[in-house]
Amino acid sequence: MNKNEFLAVLKNALSGLPEGDVDERLAFYAEMIDDRMEEGASESEAVAGIGSAEEIAAQVIAETPMTKLVKERIKPSRGLRAWEIALLVLGAPLWFPLLVAAGAVVLSMYVVLWSLIAALWAAELALCAFAAGGIVTAAVYFFKGHSLPGIATLGVALLAAGASVFAFYGCAAATKGIVNLTKKAARGIKTRLVRKDAAK
Repeated sequence: MNKNEFLAVLKNALSGLPEGDVDERLAFYAEMIDDRMEEGASESEAVAGIGSAEEIAAQVIAETPMTKLVKERIKPSRGLRAWEIALLVLGAPLWFPLLVAAGAVVLSMYVVLWSLIAALWAAELALCAFAAGGIVTAAVYFFKGHSLPGIATLGVALLAAGASVFAFYGCAAATKGIVNLTKKAARGIKTRLVRKDAAK
């Protein structure tokens, strides 16, 4: 692949971003290719050394704030006509509540997921507190000479301590999974916004 082909592929992949950002990225990679060629690499080697245009575009999209992508996506390519404005205003009682409801559903799903994580960590803390309290209570029983209740309490406390170790790894894995899911969802939304814009 030569320089012009690489830049064309990159431009197409980034076409949903604001025009200024696309031009800035194209200029950056064009200069990078030129610098590699000045150092003695052939044009195809210089392009290959940069990496795949699709991977670069995916990285750029991931780094671009969601607000910038949404703003670019909803920016009209032309002015609205009078009849379009009238339809928007007259249809507002229908489309605005639906839009708010959709946003509320997405937000509530996100809140529920993080509430589950919070509940898991609360259970983990409860197990730790129960284990610590049980050990203290067992020590009090032993100190007062009640060895059988002390042994039973110590056994339950050690069981809770062991369960808390397993629960910790489960909570950590669940938290990591939700964080990764959130990142993937954000990346997916960004990619769809850019692709829809590129398809125009």
